[in-house]
Amino acid sequence: MTLRIERISGRRRTRIRLCGEFRTEQIDQVKAELRGGGPRIALDLDEVDLVDVECIRFLNACESTGISVLHCSPYIREWMLRERARPKTLPEE
Repeated sequence: MTLRIERISGRRRTRIRLCGEFRTEQIDQVKAELRGGGPRIALDLDEVDLVDVECIRFLNACESTGISVLHCSPYIREWMLRERARPKTLPEE
């Protein structure tokens, strides 16, 4: 299954709705949609059924910059919380 991206513009906020499987190789495509979304933007994950770890990190980065992540499944939200709480490792020298 692929990822479908829909832009839903409202008076107060623009929602970028993702449907399907969200994989690392699609992050740049989602970033491009976010750039064109205006000042109040949200990612709607109601119909996302599969993500990978890089997408989880991307979603956390979105939230840290003020982009709302809406309607994600409990497993995605839990994974985001766990990833956020995980200690950052230093690169090996």
